[in-house]
Amino acid sequence: MGGLLPDGAHLLFGEPLGSGRGNVDSDFELDAVGRLKVCAASYRSSAMWAAIDGRRYDDAKMHMREAQALAEMSGDQAIKFRIWSHAGAMYRHMGRPADAFAANDVARNLHITRRDPMFASLGLARQAAIHGAAQDRTGTRRTFDQAQEAMQRANPDDYRPVWLLAFYDQAELHSLALSAHLALGDYPTAEFHAHRCLAGLRPHMRRSQAITMTRLAHAQLAQDDAETATATAMKVPADAATQHARVSRMLQEFGAAIRAKAPKSDAAQAWTEHTRDAWRAAA
Repeated sequence: MGGLLPDGAHLLFGEPLGSGRGNVDSDFELDAVGRLKVCAASYRSSAMWAAIDGRRYDDAKMHMREAQALAEMSGDQAIKFRIWSHAGAMYRHMGRPADAFAANDVARNLHITRRDPMFASLGLARQAAIHGAAQDRTGTRRTFDQAQEAMQRANPDDYRPVWLLAFYDQAELHSLALSAHLALGDYPTAEFHAHRCLAGLRPHMRRSQAITMTRLAHAQLAQDDAETATATAMKVPADAATQHARVSRMLQEFGAAIRAKAPKSDAAQAWTEHTRDAWRAAA
């Protein structure tokens, strides 16, 4: 898509993607030095994601550049995909969809996406979220359908890195669709994907559940269903609401929205009392 490539793109384009060391698919094919570089790149990638989550974008870009350099030296396709896919998500959160498309396209054009449909699916799902941020309804629907089709083609028995297995599944696909349709203002479709996501989330993914429930509450409130939205938001566990910065921020935005939309309603009053009592007890 349009726009200049994000910071550090030259690190990947310094050599052809399909040649030499750029042709390694996974770290089990690497020597000890390569595996060490993959571990270091993974560490930087995790730090990058934590910075994105906290909206510390300057820190995220610093970690991104270090991770890109390490990944390129390792030659490992999976870690390259992870870092460039994170870069696309970072630029999407920054409100820079052109750069988000450019970074995500680097990930999607790696050989590993042709070898393993699960990587292709994740790249397409994140592309759908970027289309949502860019207000492209047709692109959102098309790429979501392509992501779903690719996931269905993936062999569940194929080797995949732990970081991918830990989070990417049908529930995460619906989570990305939820994010896209919220950005588009298509609140009924967003609500549909929220319910599908919640139904499929693994039990231990409590933070993801809290984020999805908060997004669901926003979608319901935008459809003028203040009572249902408030009941949904109140189901977010108090520890998640007070101890996870991203969840806290989203719930604060929900509180501001319900006070603006229905300032004297029973729902707004119930929300005020809930945050005062339940959150104070958990803090």
